[in-house]
Formats: sequence, structure tokens, C-alpha cells
Amino acid sequence: MPFNIQPLPVEVVHRITAGEVIDSLAAVVRELIDNALDAKATRITISLWPQNWRVQVADNGNGISLADLKQAAAPHTTSKIRRPADLWQITSLGFRGEALHSLAQLATLEICSRPLEAREGWQAIYTAQGQPRQLETVAIAPGTVVTVSNLFQTWPSRRQGLPIPAQQMRAVQTVIQLSALCHPEITWQVQQNDHPWFGISPGNNAQDILPQVLPSVRPSDLQGLSLEVPSHPAATCSTPNTTDLWGIAQPLTQASLGSVTNKIELVLGLPDRCHRRRPDWVRVAVNGRCVQVGDSKPIPELEQTISEAFRQTLPRHRHPVCFVHLKMAPAQIDWNRHPAKTAIYLHHLNFWREQVAQAVQQTLRISPWQPSSDTYQPERVRKLLRTAEVKGVYNLSPSVSTTSATTSLDSSNTGLSQLRAVAQIHKTYILAEHPSGFWLVEQHIAHERVLYEQLCDDWKLVPLEPPVILRHLRLAQLEQLQHLGLLVEPFGDQLWAVRTAPALLAQRADCSEALQELSLGGNLQAAQVATACRSAIRNGTALSLEQMQTLLNQWQQARHPRTCPHGRPIYLSLEESDLARFFRRHWVVGKSHGI
Repeated sequence: MPFNIQPLPVEVVHRITAGEVIDSLAAVVRELIDNALDAKATRITISLWPQNWRVQVADNGNGISLADLKQAAAPHTTSKIRRPADLWQITSLGFRGEALHSLAQLATLEICSRPLEAREGWQAIYTAQGQPRQLETVAIAPGTVVTVSNLFQTWPSRRQGLPIPAQQMRAVQTVIQLSALCHPEITWQVQQNDHPWFGISPGNNAQDILPQVLPSVRPSDLQGLSLEVPSHPAATCSTPNTTDLWGIAQPLTQASLGSVTNKIELVLGLPDRCHRRRPDWVRVAVNGRCVQVGDSKPIPELEQTISEAFRQTLPRHRHPVCFVHLKMAPAQIDWNRHPAKTAIYLHHLNFWREQVAQAVQQTLRISPWQPSSDTYQPERVRKLLRTAEVKGVYNLSPSVSTTSATTSLDSSNTGLSQLRAVAQIHKTYILAEHPSGFWLVEQHIAHERVLYEQLCDDWKLVPLEPPVILRHLRLAQLEQLQHLGLLVEPFGDQLWAVRTAPALLAQRADCSEALQELSLGGNLQAAQVATACRSAIRNGTALSLEQMQTLLNQWQQARHPRTCPHGRPIYLSLEESDLARFFRRHWVVGKSHGI
């Protein structure tokens, strides 16, 4: 139950990170949105007049009583917390009691509000000290409308120091979009200069919101995951303490941890379909707010962890699309790092980094297929394949048994176990039947992915008998081979004997060329990629049905089955529902005959 708006005790004020909260139009929008969300609003309308330095935020939330309106803009007044211990139980977006007072000092602040149970609303206009200089009744629907006019009117140098209006509007748009991702149940309407600018419709989760935020991203490009996370062992104990910024011990008791279930909700762009030129859409939210977690510069540690989880799945110089929302007990978070609450301290950060990395890895796997009455019609696909076989494009061999080639699969990929190798096309693609359609799998890069992950798990060097002799190696090339763990010895004038090599290369006829390639630079990861690429099945190699099925089974168990280590997509899926749509099989029979 929220408190009435009251001044904070001095000891609480001293423990709150002080600083300048309002420094731009985007900061005004952020603070007013936070108040609307804390008021349980389901619809928020934002109107902006950037040339007039005016912002208005209207919501249909719980509203503010007359008594609270009188206190709302006074310094360090809030309804969210009361005592120092409350700083470790923050469940609201706002709690410092600074934003409205700062707005009253920097602009003309007007608040109109009506509580849900009240029969009338009230309008308050505040002085620079945050005291209401005008109070009167007003006709208004339940909710609150906050209008900030003439922002920085008493500080004209601040206006001159801000970016041009177009850049400020982009910052405002980003604030709204990130809030929408954190709170997908909200309807957002945004106007600029009395004209509609953009809107965001509500959804069930961030996966429904992201395509509205990034128009270039289609819903089919995204994969979502929501899973509960066990508490860190140290967080469930009743004795350990944490220390706040002033060195004062704060107990992490079961009472302070609350009954919140730790959860990770994430939505990511599938690497074979969706990526960006800049690392601008790896976002982290904690308990309803997008934040930076970690001390690393310029990229915070948790964002680094997410980007690292996409390693060797994207094309070169491309970056992932990923939104991760962590929900945890308030006692695990210290919000007193940044005045705008955009950066936080997170207890047990390494634990959360590990959990997020595992969640991303799990989401990157190909999701199990779930049959439905609309798509599960494999018999139609078989008929289509038999019809195409007559033209000689590929051979359908239903008589060949693939039972011996089937291997046990990871339980998380049980949907893929229904892939059945049907044919090889142009000695390059494996045609695989799936219960919902069929897939084309590029044999070389599928095998490359399999070998690369095997090499990552076991970088095995074996003796070479006889050794491979390399000529005219530069010092940098020699050091590169030694850095990769290969045993290299002088063998004469400008000759070197390589006595060990990766197991995959040792038996190859082109081992000398492969070792020369490895000497040209790159870290161990690059060497593993190069080794896998050189060792994988070449396109143009004929495969038996059994060999194709074996490769499919191995590929299905890969951690990142969507792309090869270079970021190229491995498979193309064509759903049976797409085939039905293309061939217009859902037409009414009479109409399809022109009747």
C-alpha cells in the first residue's frame, strides 16, 4: 500500500544519490513516465512542443488526492519510501522525491489530477519553491495530467548547451520505446506539435513490442524466452550483510528479499535473420527500468556477456538485437549509483551474468516444433516431393532406412529429431522433411558448425609423422603457431618442422597449406574457425542418405545451429502452410474453377 506524499527524513535524504535529475526534454519525459507507471496507468499519452520547451504527460492511473497535490513538488517528498531500510526494498520506479521539485525550479509546473474514487479533480500550479500558488477544481477523467512549460526558462545557458531539437526528439523516442519494452501491457500515444507522432500498442511481452520499436524487424525474426532463476545461495541466507555506499551494513534477510521470484525474460533477433551494423540494441532492464549493469567502459559487463553469447553466430562487423529483462528481489539491487537511476549496482553480478549467458544460449537453439491442425500435413509435402521427382531435380528414396543413422538428441531439441533426410540437391543442399514442411540445409556450413563446436570443446593436437616442413616463415608466423600450441622446431636454413597439428588437419593431404593459413594470424578462436571450415564436407560432394541423416543429427545437437561460425545461415525452411498459400489450396473448389 503506497504512503501519502510526505517529506523524507534527513537521514534518508543523505543516503540518496544527489544530483541533477532534469537535464533535457528526455529526462522530463522519463521522470513523468515513471510516475505514471507507478500510478498503475494502462494508457499514457505524451505531447511535446520542443520549440516551446513544453511537455505534457497524461495517464489513467490512480490519481493524486488534494492533500498530496499540495506536497507533490516540495523538495524530497515522496509516497514511495519512509525510512533508510526502504532503500533496500524499492519496488517503484520513482522514490527520491526530487523530480517534481526540480521541474518546479526549472519550469512552470502544472498538475491536474483526480483519484479513482473522487468525484472531482484538482489543478495545482507551483512556485519555484514547489509550493502550490494556485489550487482550483477542474473537470478531468480519473488520472493525472502533468504539464511542464518553459523548461529551463531560468537557465537559458542550459538550452544553448543541449543538442538540436531533432536529436532531443530521438532521445525522447528512445526513452518511451525502452519503457514500452519494460512494460508491454501499456498503450502509448505520442504527439509532437499537436500532430500524432507515433504509438505503441500493448502486447503480452517484449516480443510483441520490439517489432513496433524496430520496424525493420519482423515478428518471425525474433525468439523469446521466460524462465525462473534459482536464487544465489548467498542471497537466501539470513545472516550475510551487504554494505551500502556509506559503508553501513544492510542485512539481506529473507524478509528484505521478499517473495519475488527471480526471472529472466528475453527476446532476441535470430542471428540468421536479424542483426545490426552498430551495437545499439543490446539492452538490459532490471525490475521495470532499462539500466547499465557493471563498471566496464564503454560497454557495461552484462551487455558484454550478452554480446559474447552471440560469438561466432553473426557475420563480421554485425551486432545482435537482444533485450533482457531481469526481475529479482529489491534487496539485490542498489539504485544509488546514478541520479537518473540509469546505472545500478547488482549484488552477485557474476551469478546473473552466468544465468543470462545460459538463457541466451538456450534461446539460440532451434525451438522444438509443436504440431497444430493448421500446419501438420506431411502427406501433402510427400506428394509434392514425388511430383517434383518426376522432373529429375532430385531422387526420393523412401525405401532406404535411416534408423541406423539416428542418434539420441538433447531433450531441448526434440522437435528437430523429426527431421528426415530425403535427398541431396546439386550435391550441396540436404533436403530434409519436417512435420511442418521441409528444410534445405547447406551441407558444408552445417558440418562446419558441428566441427567448430567440437573444436571449441576439445582443441586436440596430435603428433605429425613425418613432420610437416614449412618454408620462409616470418617471426610473427612462427610465434602465431607457437601461440596456438603447435610444436615448431628449426629444420635448416629458412625451414621449420611442425611436429604437432590439430587432429582434424593431421590426416589431410593439404595439411601444409592449412598450417600455413593458421600462421597468418588470429587468435585460437579464429584458428578453430579456419580448421573447421577447411575440414568440413565440401559442396559438390555426393552424400548417401545415411550420411545426410547422420549430419542432420549431429547438426541438431549444436549449441548454435542457426548459423555457421562466419554468421551465414545454415538452413532455409519452407512451411507446409506457405506451400498451401502459394498453390492456393484453400480456395473454394467452385470458385477455383471459375464458377
